[in-house]
Amino acid sequence: MGQTLTKAGIVDYIYERTDKNRAEIKDLVESILEIMKQSIKKDHALLVSGFGKFEAYDKKARKGRNPQTSETITLPPRKVVVFRLSRKFRAELNPS
Repeated sequence: MGQTLTKAGIVDYIYERTDKNRAEIKDLVESILEIMKQSIKKDHALLVSGFGKFEAYDKKARKGRNPQTSETITLPPRKVVVFRLSRKFRAELNPS
C-alpha cells in the first residue's frame, strides 16, 4: 500500500511546480476544499468532470448492537457522502 497524500502534500506538490509562495498555495487549497464542502452541503452533490462525483444522502435510523454489551440500540439518522469514479478515470485505473 502506498502513502496517503495529505493536504500538506498537495500544497508541497503545487509549491514545487509554481512560483507562488507556500502561504498563497495553502490558502488556495483551503478555498477549493471549502467550496467543495459547501457544494456538497448545499446541493448534495459535487461533480468533477473526468474525476468523479461526490454525493451526500440521508441514511435512516436503524437498529444496531453495542459490541461490548451486545445491547440492541437505535442508531440515529445521519448524512453520508459517497464518491463515484467517472468512467474515464475508472478506465485509467483498470486498463484492459
